[in-house]
Amino acid sequence: MPFSPLRAELEELEAAGLARRRRVLESPQGARVVVEGRQCLAFCSNDYLGLANHPELIAAVQAGVARFGVGAGASHLITGHHAEHHGLEQALAEFVGMPRALLFSTGYMANLGVVSALTGRGAEVFGDRLNHASLNDAAIMSRASLVRYPHLDLEALENRLAKSRAKRRLVITDAVFSMDGDMAPLPELAALCERHGAWLLVDDAHGFGVLGEDGRGSLSHFRLRSPRIIYMGTLGKAAGVFGAFVAGAGDLVEYLCQRARTYVYTTATPPFLAHALRRSLDLVRSEAWRRARLRELIARLKSDLEVLPWKLLPSETPIQPLLIGESREAVRASDALRGRGILVPAIRPPTVPRGAARLRISLSADHTREDVEALVSALRAIA
Repeated sequence: MPFSPLRAELEELEAAGLARRRRVLESPQGARVVVEGRQCLAFCSNDYLGLANHPELIAAVQAGVARFGVGAGASHLITGHHAEHHGLEQALAEFVGMPRALLFSTGYMANLGVVSALTGRGAEVFGDRLNHASLNDAAIMSRASLVRYPHLDLEALENRLAKSRAKRRLVITDAVFSMDGDMAPLPELAALCERHGAWLLVDDAHGFGVLGEDGRGSLSHFRLRSPRIIYMGTLGKAAGVFGAFVAGAGDLVEYLCQRARTYVYTTATPPFLAHALRRSLDLVRSEAWRRARLRELIARLKSDLEVLPWKLLPSETPIQPLLIGESREAVRASDALRGRGILVPAIRPPTVPRGAARLRISLSADHTREDVEALVSALRAIA
């Protein structure tokens, strides 16, 4: 018999309805995709503005490859920092209203880099209990003391900050929570950090491009500025391409450039992606109709699903979680939708708390009213 010490754990996942399956995508990303030979209506991507297959971004990638080649060839601090990277960092800093910005390969690497560079043994990190895994992992790997506070509970956070005697304190939070779609009270969090001498790391993966004036993100949405804020935005969701960035005060960004290990010790992203992202920023800024359509679709979905036995969690963002409860039931609902040619993922523990399995409906500016009506009709039929 072959040696397989992990088989029992895999079988336990399967029995509990927690095993995950990769679906093989055979088309560009969009409202309609081809998965394993079948065309489906998709409500499962983070391509909120519908830019991932935009012809102007395709053209920008093609032009960038022709001019700059395929790979960066080195890390940023050796010879990998291209003029296209530099120009994109300047454009991103201006876009979000920060003095400087620094590119990272992914949002996960950005969060790991920031938290590990700014904290460590003797520091304390305070995290919302529903933060993304990358923030939790960053705090654990930093070797700082991690203090998790109940979701959006400002009183609990203030009590913990007041008791802290750490040499450095860092509060970390999603701006838009990826599985619930609700928003952190960023002005109140910033005020707490001011009072208690803490940094505030804001992960705006799901707000950048969607919220605020011209899609400038959650800080713009709240009209919030503070030198204590460290802003992280991703470039593979609403921006439609790939990568991430951290923005903040000049000294902060320079410090990260010198000390963030996930920046220093990795090959730079290909320059052609930076070239395409500069065009993406132009589209995010200028095509306001995309955010207007999202708001319209969100309102329609919320109104049309009121009669279901399952309830939408409160969210004004493109993330619309339909709470099912039990994991197997969420999987059955997702499978039933897939049988009707509609893709909506079932989200189960440990991504969400036990008993809070859900269908995570993600809306895009690529969707139409008719698409939302088709989803609502299917949900009513299977409920």
